[in-house]
Amino acid sequence: MAGNAEEAADFETAIAECGFGMFNVFILCSAMPCLTAMVFSASALSYVMPSAECDLELSLLDKGLLNAATYAGMIISAVPWGFIADTFGRRPVLISGGWLDGFFVLCASLSQDTAQLMAFKFFDGFVICGPFAVVVSYLAEFHGKKHRPYIMLFVGLCVSAGSMIMPLMAYVLLPVNIFFKVGTLEFRTWQIFMAASAIPTLMSGLMHMFLPESPKFLMSQGNYTKAMESLQRIYKMNKRKSKDSYPVKRLTDTTPDRSAELDGTDRRFTRKEKFNRAKKQFSEGFKQLKPMCAQPYLGLSLKVYFLHFCQIMCVNSVRLWMPQIFATMNALEKQGANDTSVCAVLDHNAEALPRNSDARKAECNLHHNADSYLGNIIVSAIGLAGYLVIFPLMRISFVANHIRCFSLFASSWWVACTL
Repeated sequence: MAGNAEEAADFETAIAECGFGMFNVFILCSAMPCLTAMVFSASALSYVMPSAECDLELSLLDKGLLNAATYAGMIISAVPWGFIADTFGRRPVLISGGWLDGFFVLCASLSQDTAQLMAFKFFDGFVICGPFAVVVSYLAEFHGKKHRPYIMLFVGLCVSAGSMIMPLMAYVLLPVNIFFKVGTLEFRTWQIFMAASAIPTLMSGLMHMFLPESPKFLMSQGNYTKAMESLQRIYKMNKRKSKDSYPVKRLTDTTPDRSAELDGTDRRFTRKEKFNRAKKQFSEGFKQLKPMCAQPYLGLSLKVYFLHFCQIMCVNSVRLWMPQIFATMNALEKQGANDTSVCAVLDHNAEALPRNSDARKAECNLHHNADSYLGNIIVSAIGLAGYLVIFPLMRISFVANHIRCFSLFASSWWVACTL
């Protein structure tokens, strides 16, 4: 490290001295289950519904409400999770959130009716929002400025991989005819699939138990000793050297309202002080948003928010209904229908067959066909391949600046052609 070895270093200098190595690889691998769990929580029901619609007697409205339940939980819990993460730390949220979400997913797999499934998926969304939001900050705070820009690309790659794993699981599990009873509870194939979707979030909770707290968060709380221990651990694993050889000996927080140095004793905060500090930061966060809602930024802000809203709405609408569309398309082909276009599929889904009718049961049996999941696998594989191609090209400024526009125009044109 340049300069006097005893000079206090800020976080960016300290984390840069740790470099990139085995610790970073391990923490990235630990983040994969958490990011995959988010995809599973949001998408599992869309694969389950073609198989479960006869067992639960689902109408088109029921399917829409079930898909919305998870997102309703996410929307409600987004702000509270940020407050909790800033008060108690990133690591406790990742551990407790992983285990708690796994519990609710397993409870959802035990559901015997639509109301139970909807309630547990709501709590699934409520809980998984915390770890998913925190894991991005957690990853960024263990990487220096050199590697931090690639964290979001890594997150996108993991989400694409999760989107690929889910249809593969559905292809293997859902066509298998499983039925057994435990007391008064009945279990079918789709419930086994739901239980299997709890594996990533439980793995996430387990793996993060072996990782330290974010050194940046520890410094913000005045706990410089633990922050130094965390940085020394990273340095030891990355550089394969003794932690005593870590060149940074003292830490300082350069944030204007927290400029205190490590001078041998930490600044310890009581639980009440931590809560008050977090509440103050929470309030300041809203104050920082205020300029975005006033001139001269209001017009530009509304454009950005509207653009992002439209992107998310389009992506999720297509993604959540795609398994149902492919399943219905496959059923129409098996029935010898002449028109299997997307419009014909939507018309067919809108014309709900009478519950418990022979025609409805026959169609449900067709939905258990493995071929109905091949389309989802192909689409997910193309998305993953796209990320693998774009990842190295993001170093080129022209590609980085124009990839969003090109992707939006290309995807819109393709969807329009399928209609």
